[in-house]
Amino acid sequence: MKKARLALITAQILALCAVAPGCSSSSSSSGPKVEIEMQDGGKIQLELDSKNAPITVENFVSLVSSGFYDGLTFHRIIPDFMIQGGDPEGTGMGGSDTNIKGEFSGNGVDNKISHVRGVISMARSQDNDSASSQFFITNADSTFLDGEYAAFGTVISGMDVVDKISAVPTTGGNENRPLEPVVIKSITIID
Repeated sequence: MKKARLALITAQILALCAVAPGCSSSSSSSGPKVEIEMQDGGKIQLELDSKNAPITVENFVSLVSSGFYDGLTFHRIIPDFMIQGGDPEGTGMGGSDTNIKGEFSGNGVDNKISHVRGVISMARSQDNDSASSQFFITNADSTFLDGEYAAFGTVISGMDVVDKISAVPTTGGNENRPLEPVVIKSITIID
């Protein structure tokens, strides 16, 4: 009788855990954690999702490990939408030497990450497989991007820094370049 009751309680806990935020196994780390440290000392920590975007995470981690992003900028900032960085030219036209497959449903990949506030995703041109190093972090729900861009992680700490960056004065227009450089001191793997 005690074993049956224990089994029932365990089943109930697992059932509750499956729907409780932060409790289910699907919310456990499925990829590395990284930290973006800004030149002004602000820090943004992200958990990457290797399950939904393995190619994208592998590419990003490789670039992080090589120091590719250190000293680059957030070159495009659109309030109430996103901040974009990762271009070595700082113009929105540059990237790394490698392009990767776009991991999103419009390109035949079942990526379940929705572009809600605090999601990191790859920037790209019109070519679905043109992403290389440029990424953006949403500072507002932007679900209209779902299925068209490869989301690959979530901010777990430092949304206040993202919000601060999104509020810097820009040129406006199509480029939305910050009037003063917003420099990424470094991006490192922390877990």
